[in-house]
Amino acid sequence: MIEMQVVGVQVVLPSNAPVVLLRESEGRRLLPIFIGDPEATAIAVALAGRETPRPMTHDLVVEVLDGFSIRLEQVVISELRDRTFFAELHLRGPDGPQVVSARPSDAIALAVRTATSVFAAEEVLEEAGYLTPEEEKPVGTEEQLEEFREFLDQVNPADFAGE
Repeated sequence: MIEMQVVGVQVVLPSNAPVVLLRESEGRRLLPIFIGDPEATAIAVALAGRETPRPMTHDLVVEVLDGFSIRLEQVVISELRDRTFFAELHLRGPDGPQVVSARPSDAIALAVRTATSVFAAEEVLEEAGYLTPEEEKPVGTEEQLEEFREFLDQVNPADFAGE
């Protein structure tokens, strides 16, 4: 498993499809995952540290987990099958560890809200990762993000796996 950082959410033109962008914590690969509009909003709101007037669904899930003394230990982008990403929530509660299947967008929205680490399987990164050129600045600089936005403008969501 490779630890990832949530870089942000972008909209890919001309399709207006939202994508969440992950990057390796210790590396140069970026992992774009096309997601739905509600999940994009949920992730962007949490990344910006904004509070909504009423709790969003992911906020409710965090409250339920807390209410039952269940901790989200990690999120894993575990598989890419038929152009669809799969994720797992690794939970620990009074009955011990449990793994629950989830959509990556929901899993990432929960991870951002709980400051939980996100990981990706090496196979997923090999198949869907985007390698940044070595001569550029470290991954995550504004210049690289702009280059990646331009790259996304040139591709079709069907080129990548979706949810």
